[in-house]
Amino acid sequence: MSSRDSLTVPALGYGAANVGNLFRALSDDESWAILEAAWDSGIRYFDTAPHYGLGLSERRLGAFLQTKPRDEYVLSTKVGRLLRPNPDHDGGLDTANDFHVPDDLQRVWDFSAAGIRRSLDESRERLGIESIDLLYLHDPERHDLDLALAEALPALEQLRSDRQVSAIGIGSMVSDALAASVRSADLDLVMVAGRYTLLEQPAAADVLPACRETGTGIVAASVFNSGLLASSEPRRDGRYEYGQLPDELWERLLRIARVCADHDVPLPAAAIQFPLQSDVVRSVVVGGSRPAQLRQNAEYAALTTPGALWAELAAEGLIAA
Repeated sequence: MSSRDSLTVPALGYGAANVGNLFRALSDDESWAILEAAWDSGIRYFDTAPHYGLGLSERRLGAFLQTKPRDEYVLSTKVGRLLRPNPDHDGGLDTANDFHVPDDLQRVWDFSAAGIRRSLDESRERLGIESIDLLYLHDPERHDLDLALAEALPALEQLRSDRQVSAIGIGSMVSDALAASVRSADLDLVMVAGRYTLLEQPAAADVLPACRETGTGIVAASVFNSGLLASSEPRRDGRYEYGQLPDELWERLLRIARVCADHDVPLPAAAIQFPLQSDVVRSVVVGGSRPAQLRQNAEYAALTTPGALWAELAAEGLIAA
């Protein structure tokens, strides 16, 4: 069994997809300024992945964290996709995956024990940091969930047993995959992306109960629902699951915003703090592509919110009670 008290994850983390040029290109200096703002705001948990910018996020984050004392931060990355030369590269960009980087590499799924270990070693090399605290299997359902349960998760358990990492888990935006993984393997943490937010909580039906039964912690990511909760005045034309926002959710969003306004709590502050009201959520990871966003999110995380806010949202059926 895992020693789940061996790693304490700070309550607020930075998800470093943006410094991998997610949605728009950033210079090295711009990326450094974002990471500096996160650090100066007190953020001490940083999450990345080979997938983010075909390794660019890991390289930039690693270069930054190498300037900081290793015992002062928690670092997580992900496995499951190896980066290999793209034989079809003709000068194009990886915009099909929303990253503005050259597509001279391609992602190759590998859930074998050797592939998982190789992914960890290659991430260490890109980061320039040997000690990685937490290793997630990334989006296993997008490749082969059965294979993940049979091979990849046992490989992660072995890495932890060998003390190559302190903690293991999976990261996914699919509740079924998260719950199945929690019940089939001895995981420390799961990263729940967009499935336990102020706007909607499908993970409350299966993932949270599974985590309570097994003692597994949750790291909540994508808590702004693709930006819908990032402003106190929601916009109807916001993205939702990369498509149009359904009318039912739009009405729900307006009701939530009104309750937050009645309690003088900015909607984004409630979005960051909501997951942490759960007994099984350990941390909330937020993104950001500008230093001001990181500073603002840290302020939102520290804002005092009245218990009456959560009570009213629950009474209105807007959050899982």
